[in-house]
Amino acid sequence: MATAQQDILELLSPYPPGWGGVLLAGAVSTVAISACAFAIGLLLGTGGALGKLSGNRMLRLLLDLYTTLIRAVPELILIVGLYYAGTDGLNRLLAALELPPVNVNGFIAAVAVLGFVQGAYMTEVLRGAILAIPTGQMEAAKAFGMGPALRFRRVLLPALLPNALPGLANLWMSITKDSALVAVVGYQELALATRLAGASTKHYFVFFLASAFLYLAITLVSNVAFKLIEGRVRRGQPRLA
Repeated sequence: MATAQQDILELLSPYPPGWGGVLLAGAVSTVAISACAFAIGLLLGTGGALGKLSGNRMLRLLLDLYTTLIRAVPELILIVGLYYAGTDGLNRLLAALELPPVNVNGFIAAVAVLGFVQGAYMTEVLRGAILAIPTGQMEAAKAFGMGPALRFRRVLLPALLPNALPGLANLWMSITKDSALVAVVGYQELALATRLAGASTKHYFVFFLASAFLYLAITLVSNVAFKLIEGRVRRGQPRLA
């Protein structure tokens, strides 16, 4: 029994020949990919939500097409399609300009694709949060002579965050799991590191269980962070019974 426990500890050691360091590096990559893609998705979602509510019919139709297509197609197909099609399209453009082709960095490709996908979901989350704001608040801001940028910073943003935060928290949890799909473009994050460790040692159960605990740790820390953020953005509001 002691020997078996010792073998497991050696397998999970952060130093070679253990694979613990590889798993931890994969977990850091997962958080980095998720955070960067979440930020890109938040920017796209904010622009998409404001665009849908801008009253511009053509812009609204284009954004409806974007959100419908992205949410209808599975993420794995989108990641593979956007990565390879995007790389091929970029190299064709460079060839037309008589420039040498480029190899797209796996991290950048993963972040760009996941951010583009998340932007569609965040568009609808933020649009719903904006629609939940009483119109009288925006009318009052206009009556005080506030410009669009000031209204967004002083009225719209503080009012939409309490409504949007639960949905954004769910999307963050989702993207930390979806980051495992970027293994198909050759970038090593936690899921791929786990498969490599299991394939090299044949101790699949040990490494997949360790990976599950790392994902759980990421989720628990994220829950605490979002709870603190929610407490901050809801300060001054009455607590729900």
